[in-house]
Amino acid sequence: MANVKLMFYGTEKSETDENKLECFLNTSNDIFICISMEGFVDSYVCLDKSTAIKFAKTLRTEINKMEVEDGNR
Repeated sequence: MANVKLMFYGTEKSETDENKLECFLNTSNDIFICISMEGFVDSYVCLDKSTAIKFAKTLRTEINKMEVEDGNR
């Protein structure tokens, strides 16, 4: 398996390049997510496979809602 860490940065609305979300598979075989925001303590969450799948489905649903809203403007 590849040793990969994904890094996501916020939109222009964040008004900083210091906010980021890191996502990777940790040594316990959980999806590890860290949210770092300028001036705040980092937040972490670990998701098992079934929870990560549910999260991914929920995220896709919310993205689809955005596309519908954008189409109605």
